[in-house]
Amino acid sequence: MALVFACLVVAMALRPAAAADVRLIGSGASFPFPIYSAWFKQFSKETPGVTVDYQAKGSGAGIQDFINKTVDFAASDAAMTDEEIAKVPGGAVLLPMTAGEIVLAYNIPGVPSGLKLARDVYPDIFLGKITNWSDPRIAATNPGVTLPNLPITVVRRSDSSGTTFVFTKHLAAISPEFKEKVGSGTTVQWPSSDKFVAAPKNDGVTATIKQTPGAIGYIEYGFAKLTKANVAALQNRAGTFVEPGEASGKAALASAKLASDLRGWVEDPDGAEAYPIASFTWMLFYKDQDDAKAEALRKLVEYNLTQGQKIADSMGYIPLPEEVVEKVRAASAQIQ
Repeated sequence: MALVFACLVVAMALRPAAAADVRLIGSGASFPFPIYSAWFKQFSKETPGVTVDYQAKGSGAGIQDFINKTVDFAASDAAMTDEEIAKVPGGAVLLPMTAGEIVLAYNIPGVPSGLKLARDVYPDIFLGKITNWSDPRIAATNPGVTLPNLPITVVRRSDSSGTTFVFTKHLAAISPEFKEKVGSGTTVQWPSSDKFVAAPKNDGVTATIKQTPGAIGYIEYGFAKLTKANVAALQNRAGTFVEPGEASGKAALASAKLASDLRGWVEDPDGAEAYPIASFTWMLFYKDQDDAKAEALRKLVEYNLTQGQKIADSMGYIPLPEEVVEKVRAASAQIQ
């Protein structure tokens, strides 16, 4: 018996380190959190010994973790700037991994669905210029809808947010006044008003809207779909009122141009069928990575590009166009 035990000990000692010992830690954007959670859970289940843990902290916090090298990967809806990439020894690989729409979710008693917001109206709501749901400019595009005499509460992000980055880039593109007074970025100086309230991450904004009669706020469509939040149809560049969804999201991204580093945005998409606020969202990887982790990360990317894309629409995200999938697959080889 002692001899058998000794042989087992020797065999275990000589066994190659299992891929099962690889644990991948990530943090960042809350925008893609629902779909990333589903992907990472299933990938971990199907890849023996590899586990993926991801914390939705907001894009800004994720980028900072990535620069500080406290994670194995990060995620951001704002990608990274040249200045941020320059802080990463060995370089970074930015891969668009999914895409989504930013919607205006609202809580108006007596108006469960069907609200339409014109192109010159919703920027003024977020400028604090339109302050009541009974405003004639809102009523003009909602004939037959009884809008209450109720103050508008604007819910915005309290953290450094890629969702804020994409949303404010759009508002700045269509409203010169918004561009001048608020601007765009992961954090901005919102109007000073007791009717502007802040909440962390997409889920925090969603919960605050749900709990606040008269509220409106910007969230990723997946969160709205998950929580059955009411969302407005928005007027696009062509003058059409469009609801979010796979078809309108794909139409929006059709005019997006990705640079060679796979960064790119579409602030105000063309096309009568295009939803006006859509964006890719990126995963961030180190070019210079531990070998075992690099291999696991490349496998994770491939899983996301194949099996992962199949559930995108059902979760409120936009499947990546095939030409983008091929570019991402080629670029993932840089993770070494």
